[in-house]
Amino acid sequence: METETIEYKKSTGELKQGIISMVAILNKHNGGELYFGIRNDGAVVGQEITEKTLRDISQAISNHIEPQIFPDVSNVVIEDKDCICVTFEGKNVPYYAYGRAYLRVADEDRVMPPQELESYILKKNANKSAWDSEVSDKSVDDINEKILTEYIGKANAAGRISYSYTDKSDILKKLSLLNADKINNTAKVMFCENANLEIQMATFATNERLTFLDIQRESGTVNELVDIAENYIKKTIRWRVEFGGGLQRKEIPEVPIDAIREVLFNSFCHKDYRISQNNYVCIFKDFIEIYNPGTFPEGLTPQDFIEGSEQSVHRNPLLAQILYYPKDIESFGTGLRRIATACQEADVKVEFKQSKLGFAVVFERFNKEVDYLGRVVTDVTDKPTDIIEQRRKNAIKDGLIQYRRDL
Repeated sequence: METETIEYKKSTGELKQGIISMVAILNKHNGGELYFGIRNDGAVVGQEITEKTLRDISQAISNHIEPQIFPDVSNVVIEDKDCICVTFEGKNVPYYAYGRAYLRVADEDRVMPPQELESYILKKNANKSAWDSEVSDKSVDDINEKILTEYIGKANAAGRISYSYTDKSDILKKLSLLNADKINNTAKVMFCENANLEIQMATFATNERLTFLDIQRESGTVNELVDIAENYIKKTIRWRVEFGGGLQRKEIPEVPIDAIREVLFNSFCHKDYRISQNNYVCIFKDFIEIYNPGTFPEGLTPQDFIEGSEQSVHRNPLLAQILYYPKDIESFGTGLRRIATACQEADVKVEFKQSKLGFAVVFERFNKEVDYLGRVVTDVTDKPTDIIEQRRKNAIKDGLIQYRRDL
């Protein structure tokens, strides 16, 4: 009979269900056995087996179980009938089959509840050294004192640090950024100019990565790169003008700048620094994409945080704390909700995209025509584009407006 560690399948026609059972058993017991050619009541019926059969099973397991395991797949004879035995083990829980986590309960495979999945993830990461706390290849001498002094002043102004600047070593100790005479990785990327941290930025002519209008790569600290990327976007996007009473006007970006800055800080805060890939900003004809290498927390979706149903999960908790003191980010996983709210108030569509290796935030760009004063044009049938463009140029020349649009 089937148990919590043994699963029977009548044939390889039930391969998908078998793989799900493997994951459920792994998450509960770290190993077990799966047989093909045996009914779930224990009756042996046999299975036609070729080398391709065994190879197909191995490939399916490799393709559909994450993290990857390396089972033993073999032909066994039971009651004079050919069967297949898959022996497997693994301790890197939680495991996923076809993108979902399962748990073995008696002889059943149940989808793992969110609370249980979160518990598994916390246990998995409990003894894992976070990158941001590890000792770096830099020392106190590599710290840029001007950057560190300005940081403390900003944190004082935010009311989240009460002590004043003294010297580099003392401040680094108070911030938990010093290990003997070495600084950790958080101090390196925040306060060292030669931190080997980069961001790539590009503007494309269309909505595909085909024709570059501009491409740049910059290096610096986290705050420097956020400022660089923000300014790059601000100079490239379209702005429109709204007029109030009298001659007062308000320049409005097509994407909220507060949301852009929030995304940029979060992209460095949640980046997987063990991956050699850079963060990037891509500006396309109709949308802007800001990407960071580092997968979203397993078992969670952006909507969980936007709705406020989940607490923050930091890949780099120490870096997050250092960014929190000067109010560059907020804690408690509110970043995505603030981004979504800012875009909703500005009537800008935003999308959060998860991938196998990273996470991206995509802003839809303003796609309406504006007149030579930067006002939205509702009917342009009698205003050819070249005429509108010439009026813009004349207005800029006469000093009436400062108009910025796509490069």
